[in-house]
Amino acid sequence: MAGELRVLLSEHGADAWRADELTGLLREELLQLEVTDVRPLPGGPAPEGARGLDAAAVGGLAVALGQSAQGLRAVVATVVGWLSRGREDAPRSIRMEIDGDSVEISGVSRVDEARLLDVFIQRHSVRSEGTWTADEEP
Repeated sequence: MAGELRVLLSEHGADAWRADELTGLLREELLQLEVTDVRPLPGGPAPEGARGLDAAAVGGLAVALGQSAQGLRAVVATVVGWLSRGREDAPRSIRMEIDGDSVEISGVSRVDEARLLDVFIQRHSVRSEGTWTADEEP
């Protein structure tokens, strides 16, 4: 399972400077994982169809994945951790995409979040290596 995961992130009310700062912090976290590379995506407007992502507050990263489904799970768990650290008055959103297949998480319950992410990971894994439950940290 080699490939590139594109991660778009936003925080409600964030300006371009804040979005850049948040993107940099997430990039540093992702570089601690077993990934081939993490590079910023060029700035610009939100991609077509990106609901809930404010064009002025979108940051993006391209994560070069290795061969392991666990690697993808670790990256997704790190991104979800970033998402959960948002403030109540400044909710965060993420959109992850591999080969044109995407999942967007914004204001959903932990149960729905876990289900959506598990389906996304399974679609991009050679074999399923377990599933998340609502009671577990992804």
